[in-house]
Amino acid sequence: MIRVLRLIVVWVIVLVPAFAVHAQESDPVFDATEAMIPMRDGVKLYTQVYSPRVRNEPLPFLLLRTPYGTGRLDSSRLANSQTELTAEGFIIVVQDIRGRFKSEGQFVMLRQPRESKDAKAIDESTDAYDTIEWLLKNVPNNNGRAGMAGTSYGAWLTVMGTLDPHPALKAAVEQASPADMWIGDDFHHNGAFRLSYGFEYAYMMESSKEITDPSAVIDTFDTYDWYLRLGSLANVNAKLVHNKLPTWNDFVNHPNYDAFWKRQGFAPWLNRVTVPILNVAGWWDQEDFYGPIKIYELLEKHDSKNQNFLVVGPWNHGGWSRSDGQKLGKIDFGSKTSEYYRKNVLVRFLAYHLKGKGTPDFPEALTFRTGANQWEKHDTWPPKSTTTRPLYFHADGKLSFTPPPAGMNAFDSYISDPANPVPYRQRPIELRTGWTTWLVEDQRFVDHRPDVLTWSTEPLDADVVVSGKIIAKLFASTTGTDSDWVVKLIDVYPEKYAADPKMGGFQLMIAGDVLRGRFRNSFEKPEPIAPGAVVPYEIGFPANDHVFLKGHRIMVQVQSTWFPVIDRNPQRFVPNIFNAKDSDFQKATQRIYRSGRQASHISLPVMVTTTSQR
Repeated sequence: MIRVLRLIVVWVIVLVPAFAVHAQESDPVFDATEAMIPMRDGVKLYTQVYSPRVRNEPLPFLLLRTPYGTGRLDSSRLANSQTELTAEGFIIVVQDIRGRFKSEGQFVMLRQPRESKDAKAIDESTDAYDTIEWLLKNVPNNNGRAGMAGTSYGAWLTVMGTLDPHPALKAAVEQASPADMWIGDDFHHNGAFRLSYGFEYAYMMESSKEITDPSAVIDTFDTYDWYLRLGSLANVNAKLVHNKLPTWNDFVNHPNYDAFWKRQGFAPWLNRVTVPILNVAGWWDQEDFYGPIKIYELLEKHDSKNQNFLVVGPWNHGGWSRSDGQKLGKIDFGSKTSEYYRKNVLVRFLAYHLKGKGTPDFPEALTFRTGANQWEKHDTWPPKSTTTRPLYFHADGKLSFTPPPAGMNAFDSYISDPANPVPYRQRPIELRTGWTTWLVEDQRFVDHRPDVLTWSTEPLDADVVVSGKIIAKLFASTTGTDSDWVVKLIDVYPEKYAADPKMGGFQLMIAGDVLRGRFRNSFEKPEPIAPGAVVPYEIGFPANDHVFLKGHRIMVQVQSTWFPVIDRNPQRFVPNIFNAKDSDFQKATQRIYRSGRQASHISLPVMVTTTSQR
């Protein structure tokens, strides 16, 4: 499977291939049947229903909707992949959304909520509603309640199902739903286009009704080389797909944060909490970390009945359901965090709201504090018991909580060359491996590159607990008229690390993101940057909960390319980078200022107290 296929059905029948479907199958766990369920506009959606054979009472439905294919009707595989849910007892329903695999209709990527009040107007909310209505009437021995759950696109479908919910929908679990594909999720981050993800995903989803492997066009082992040789993004349509990918055309036609992207995002729609909802995120989610945090924040403004909850663990995208969660890459968290979540949070949440079982003593927010490696309960998120401490850039690569002297306009500089961009992970960047763990990769592979600036503290003489939102504040200039700014916050292990000598000096990225300079004042109206002008930039990170342990160092890296996860900025302002010419790309000298009123720094929400509430 290629890296974007890591999204596939990570919540339901994990990575099940779409084999031929059997008419009916029974085993000691489930009776498995299939149906084509009619929607209000006449389109029928292929659906699998797995009913537990042994039950002591009527059971609720758990609806899992997916664009990635349900796989073959196979109850034993479902039971083996979802052991905690199987043990608790739910009627599990898996459905291909319209236009995908065995379902009828036309697929539209992230179909926007319906505007028409016509009785046959449809969106993903109405499809969920109609499915639940059919299940209640046609599947025997149900208790009249339904829940929805999913990861990634499946989580987005879950949130959509709550916008205008069926009265029987009593719980929702969204795990890494995107919330805004332009601000911070799969396709863009703060205006910078996520190239390798966006192109490969659009090709995968829209080349056919089923999954299409992007290796059909990406024929080079090192995708860094392939994308570099591709040149300007204008070559995607001109040389590769010839205007046949609707989503790519949307990228081209909507380069700024216009009405198309705003209406697709959840901000206009999440203005009430309709059902109890559990929002789940992973600290190192390589696809949708912004989304669940934002969804929680949007709903929390309207949560008068305490029905909106947040869980964040030390996971990559879908890691809460795929493994025991003790390790991610080389990082060991000391306990089986995913198993803990599934047994003590997920199943308890669903059992309470769908079966009336247990107690509603769910914390407002539950986070796994990395570094200390322990679960923390919070009455509010972000926590209120923090104080903001700026960590300033100094001369000679030093980083300190002490402000720099006021003197001259001190700065550090580097030359950013779009023809030689900084790779986002170690090369070769293979299409099929490495994507799921690149955020926990040792950052020493770029340390000391001439186009990456690095500042670090001395070894800490006490733990520093960072919990909440981190904000990087840069004062920078460029000789170009546009620029990207990438900031990474890194935990540097001691050179001699007794717990695991192989981890000595490891540079673990705790937070990292990008801002496209043209959008510094407005995401809606890009502006060129005045060459040589010192301009303030602010890059926010959605959330964090980490302890920089005594003896570790805190490091910050700044660069202007992150390729090919982020497309290359020409560094010359053009109205639409998707239409830029190869001749538009130019080198630029970048300066990061660090004195007086232009003291670049990163603001950390440092805990006042560190009492554990495990």
